[in-house]
Amino acid sequence: MGFGGSLQTSLFELFKIGIGPSSSHTVGPMRAALRFVRELSTTHPLSSVVSLRVDLYGSLALTGIGHGTDRAVLLGLLGESPDTVPLDRIEAMLARIRDERRLLLMGEHDLHFDPQQHLLLHREQMYPGEIATHPNGMTLTAFSADGSMLYNQTYYSIGGGFILSDEEFAHPTASFERTVPYPFSSAAELLRTAQSHELTIAELMCANEVALLSDPTIVRRLDRIVSAERPELHDVIDIHALSPREQIEAAVLTLWQAMSDCIERGIATEGTLPGGLNVRRRAPGLAARLKRLDREGMARDPLAPLDSVTLVAMAVNEENAAGGRVVTAPTNGAAGVVPAIAYYFLHHGSTTLTEPEKRAGLLRYFFTAAAIGILYKENASISGAEVGCQGEVGVACSMAAGGLVAALGGDNNAVEHAAEIAMEHNLGMTCDPIGGLVQIPCIERNGMGAVKAVNAARLAMHDPGPHKLSLDQVIDTMYRTGMDMQSRYKETSLAGLALNIIEC
Repeated sequence: MGFGGSLQTSLFELFKIGIGPSSSHTVGPMRAALRFVRELSTTHPLSSVVSLRVDLYGSLALTGIGHGTDRAVLLGLLGESPDTVPLDRIEAMLARIRDERRLLLMGEHDLHFDPQQHLLLHREQMYPGEIATHPNGMTLTAFSADGSMLYNQTYYSIGGGFILSDEEFAHPTASFERTVPYPFSSAAELLRTAQSHELTIAELMCANEVALLSDPTIVRRLDRIVSAERPELHDVIDIHALSPREQIEAAVLTLWQAMSDCIERGIATEGTLPGGLNVRRRAPGLAARLKRLDREGMARDPLAPLDSVTLVAMAVNEENAAGGRVVTAPTNGAAGVVPAIAYYFLHHGSTTLTEPEKRAGLLRYFFTAAAIGILYKENASISGAEVGCQGEVGVACSMAAGGLVAALGGDNNAVEHAAEIAMEHNLGMTCDPIGGLVQIPCIERNGMGAVKAVNAARLAMHDPGPHKLSLDQVIDTMYRTGMDMQSRYKETSLAGLALNIIEC
């Protein structure tokens, strides 16, 4: 994408409810397949479709099986969306396609579909076309009875569950214009704008989100987040009875509730993760240890609060690895860092605060983290297949560090400094998942990233004043480093730990 750009992304696009194990390889492809059938239905009757073909390229092909890309595409073709697909019915839906070679397109038109013949993984071809673009490319084609093509579209899953069509990828801003009161395209501009209007970064972001309520797409996202049809979200409310600001805040807190639910499931669920590596779920054991320490007195282990950060991050990512419901933040592979630091703030960083003060701090946390995440998405990348894990866990660490400073009452300059420190010490981190699974090193890496975010926030707040590197410089460096990184180390499972595990 390159450095430079303008604010376009909403907090509710950066943080979105989906399923594991990957935002770019599961959520994105499912959304692309669903978008394809919706677009197809506007140009041709679905009954005219006799066959479909799906072609996966690059990282989607190389790690697609481990990341569940094939399963996600089939679910999207059935008309399912990552945020609403019933988890307890997924296996039955996929079994019917696999066993009967039949697919109910958009839930209404039954056609022959054999995944072995019609869902193709081009592991030797990085991009859909001759011109090199994004390594997460996929092409879907619908055919009529006489074999002629009815509709064809290429999509790119650019990270965090975001997708672009071929045309949108070539002209990324042509169809995406939004107006907000406080636009920013760099961290420096964000700081200047906030200072000139005497706003915190969180206040600035909240005002922009209120303005984005004029966009029907954002309104639909808020409706889906707080819908009564979402049984896993406890505090369901009538969002339309609230003021615009209250709507935004309620939706943010509902996202946090979804994260909290995920944490609880991750801590409570024992067993082995799917995929063949036989990775044991470790969060329940870590939680039991902390409970014992709590009974005995935390003073016996002064670093126990950091252990709780690691525990929460790993609990979320174990749920993600199992294909559970998670909140993309900003990706699924890095989904544990942001909730872990929110948990840290509520349980260890706000012990002297009242409940309303904790609520206000939590809102500052998410608004500020979102502003930082937007800078990375718009000016660099949050795709492991494009820039390595520095664009996933590294970005999540940067978001969480800056957000924690805001939650604790730090000023805008300290927020920027913390976000810079966090990314500076994630630069160059590769993405080399063993077996193409979001398990090793991904789960532990979330725990390490969360602890690093706490350290970055504390350093920024305890050592105020000017610093040599800016967040903009580090974002630019991260992107350039990702472009220099060999593709083997960017979510292909062709190098690093993914290769050397065979020799261990």
